[in-house]
Amino acid sequence: MNIGAWMCGVLVLPFAIIGLLFGIFKGKATKFVAGFNTFSEQEQSLYDRAAISRDIRNQCFLWSAVMLVGTILSLVFTPYLAIPTFIVWGILFFKDMHLDVHKAYEKYLLKRS
Repeated sequence: MNIGAWMCGVLVLPFAIIGLLFGIFKGKATKFVAGFNTFSEQEQSLYDRAAISRDIRNQCFLWSAVMLVGTILSLVFTPYLAIPTFIVWGILFFKDMHLDVHKAYEKYLLKRS
């Protein structure tokens, strides 16, 4: 049993499904976005919901692809290739994390003229 392939492979489908749901429901899916759903409805209207949804969709598809590559490499070469796969995923995951919710979504503010 190749534990490295299983560890990576089990995450491919959930990330792909989440990406697909954000792609289908677009701006409506932002009610499931951590932090953004704590804003009031008035405050949420100041942000580009479609862009938020699109970015989350792209992130999930990227994570799914990284895990798929990790699964294949773990199956073909060695289960230990799951370790660098999770390191790459961790870097991708944490690079967009912010402790301040407003800072996390400031790039999605709609331009008011």
